[in-house]
Amino acid sequence: MSIEMTHQPEPVRRKRTDEIVDAIKESIISENLLPGDRLPQEKDLITRYAAGKGTVREALKSLEVQGLIRTKTGPGGGAFIDSMTESRAMSLLSNYLFTRQLSISNIYALRKALEPLVAVSAIGNIDAKGFVQLHQLIAVYDHEPADEAERWEQRMAELDFHGVVASYSDNVLLAFICHFLQRLLKDLAVCKDIYQRPEPVARSVGIDYQYRLIDAMRRQDAATVQQIMTEHMQHAEDAMLGLEATLEERFLSDRTE
Repeated sequence: MSIEMTHQPEPVRRKRTDEIVDAIKESIISENLLPGDRLPQEKDLITRYAAGKGTVREALKSLEVQGLIRTKTGPGGGAFIDSMTESRAMSLLSNYLFTRQLSISNIYALRKALEPLVAVSAIGNIDAKGFVQLHQLIAVYDHEPADEAERWEQRMAELDFHGVVASYSDNVLLAFICHFLQRLLKDLAVCKDIYQRPEPVARSVGIDYQYRLIDAMRRQDAATVQQIMTEHMQHAEDAMLGLEATLEERFLSDRTE
């Protein structure tokens, strides 16, 4: 009777460059380095990680591409800790999604789940300045636009309203994701087509949700804030999908004429 031996797959060996990248990241945290602080000189990194010059330079280049460091040549040069901006982080994520079929429904599936949570998490943090910002944004789109430029400005301000709410969240990850979803709605091609259509947009229902949201946030009524934002996101999705369907009908009609 023969016994079959099962062969375990060999563990995948990581590139030495990736190991050094992770080690440098860990040292940044453990040494509490801040934006503007300098990393050890290249020769010191070579010694510390027992690696060749080319490997260390490749690791530093990887960190630079990731936006975690910046390099400076000449006297006083070297590798310095950089601060990754929210905008750059979103650009990197957008590149990942660039060739994928992203839809309005995809975005709203997350917005409906997360926007109510981020609004609740902003309660207690949003101050008088924040409430003023929200009212100022509503004033941008509480009337019919005079021209195409104002129409575009209004659509962007509608999304910025939710950006302000998210900016007061005490959950940095939740706020970032909501900001990213709002940016996708600004950048997605089909959304741009919708925003540029000349048809009037009924905003009264959405604005009513927003005024009620502001009131509930002032009262720090978490249950009402969550309910209002949940209903608001559903209404917003229905409106966007309706406009998308109208756009598709126009496109098909123009092709058959």
